[in-house]
Amino acid sequence: MQGHEVSISNLDKVFWEEEGYTKANLINYYVQVFPYLAPHLSERPLVVTRYPSGAGGKGFYQKNAPEGTPDWVHTYPMYSSHSQRCLNFVICDNLATMVWLANQACIELHPWMSRIGSLDRPDFVVFDLDPSEGATYEDVCLVAEAIREVLNYLKLRFYLKTSGATGLHVYVPVINTHTYDELRDFVRRVAETVVSLIPEKATVIRKVKDRQGKVYVDYLQNIQGKTVCSPYSVRPRPGAPVSTPITWDELRKTQPGDFNIVTVPPRLKRIGDIFSGVINERQRIDEAYRLLNLNFPTRREPEPVSIE
Repeated sequence: MQGHEVSISNLDKVFWEEEGYTKANLINYYVQVFPYLAPHLSERPLVVTRYPSGAGGKGFYQKNAPEGTPDWVHTYPMYSSHSQRCLNFVICDNLATMVWLANQACIELHPWMSRIGSLDRPDFVVFDLDPSEGATYEDVCLVAEAIREVLNYLKLRFYLKTSGATGLHVYVPVINTHTYDELRDFVRRVAETVVSLIPEKATVIRKVKDRQGKVYVDYLQNIQGKTVCSPYSVRPRPGAPVSTPITWDELRKTQPGDFNIVTVPPRLKRIGDIFSGVINERQRIDEAYRLLNLNFPTRREPEPVSIE
C-alpha cells in the first residue's frame, strides 16, 4: 500500500455488537473516506482513542506512537510536562498510516487545531455545543443558529458538523497569526454573546451540575493540545456514528444518527467535502473582534488554568 506493507489481523472481530460491524468494516470505512479526511489530518499531531475490545469495551487515549510503530509512519516529537517525557505524535499523512491505525482499533481521530510548523497558532477555532441532561437536540440546533447569527453579523465564514454524539461543532477558519489564548478569548466573547441572546437555552458555566439543562457552549476546547474529533471520524457509540459536516439547510432535516460508517462514504462521493473551507478559506478576525468588542461588551472572567 503506497509502497508500504501493512499487516492487518482479526478482521472478523465484531466492534459494534448490535449492528455486527467488524474491524474490517472500520478499516474499509477509513479507506473509502481517506481522500476527503486526509487534508484535515495533514501536518497535525494526532491523538487517537483505541478500543481493542470494540466500541462497547474500554477505550483509552493514545498520544505517543506505540512500540513497534513502523519506520515509515511519520511522527513528531514533543516534550510533555505532564508525562515529563518526550511523546512522539503520529502524523497521519498517508493511507497506509490510516490503515495501520484502524487495524489497532483506533476508532476516533483527534487532530490538533494547529500544524507542526506553527503549533502555538491554530488554523481554526471551534464552538463545541454539548447538551446537558434535560437539553434536547432541538435546543442544540437553536444554540447553533444563534452562533450563526452572531458570526454572520461579524461577517465571518464558518462551518457546521455533527459531533457524532448528541452535539454539534461550529468551526471558524482563521489565518494563523493569533495564539490559542487570543483566539480562545474571541470564542469566549462570542459564546457569552450567544448566552445573552438565548439565556434560557445556552450557558458557558463549566460545572455540569450548574448548567440547569442548557446547552454548554464550550470555548475551552481552544487550548493548545486539546482536540475535538476530526470531520469523518467514527465515534465509539451505538450505530457507528460519524462526525459529519452538514449544511445549515440540513440542520433541521437530519439527526446525528443519520450519519454512520455505512451512509457517509456514498454521501461524500455524491457531495464531496463540504468542510474543505476550514482548511482552504482561512480569514482574518481582527475586524470581527473589533465589532464584537464594540457592540457586545462583556465582563471579562479570569481564564481557568489548564493543567496538561
